[in-house]
Amino acid sequence: MSRSSAEVEYRAMTHTACDIVWLKNLLIELEFRQSGLRPMHSDNQSAIYIAQNPIFHERTKHIKIDCHFVRDACTNEVVTFQLTPSSKQLVDLLTKTASPQVFSNLYNKLGMLDLYTPA
Repeated sequence: MSRSSAEVEYRAMTHTACDIVWLKNLLIELEFRQSGLRPMHSDNQSAIYIAQNPIFHERTKHIKIDCHFVRDACTNEVVTFQLTPSSKQLVDLLTKTASPQVFSNLYNKLGMLDLYTPA
C-alpha cells in the first residue's frame, strides 16, 4: 500500500519506464533504431525529484526497487522526465475533478461531443 501520492506516481513511472525499456529492446531486435531520449510526463514534482536525485532515495525506503529501476533508466539515457501540469493532462478529465475552465479545455481537446445538445 502506498503511503503518499508521490509514491503512487513513482510506482506508475516505474511501470512506464519498464514498458519503455521493453519497447526499445523490441524495436532494436526488429532492427529499427531510434535515437534520443523518450519523454516521460508526470504532474508530480516529488516523483520527478526522486527519480533524478539519488539523495531522495534514502528517504523513500518503501520504494527502493522501483527507485533503482527508474534511476537506471534515467542514467542509461533511456527516459527523460518532464513536468506536465494536471491542467494539461487529458486523462485527468476522466479521473479527477476540475474547474469548469479546465474541464472545458480538456473536453474540447479530446474532441468529445455532447449527445444531448440540440442540433
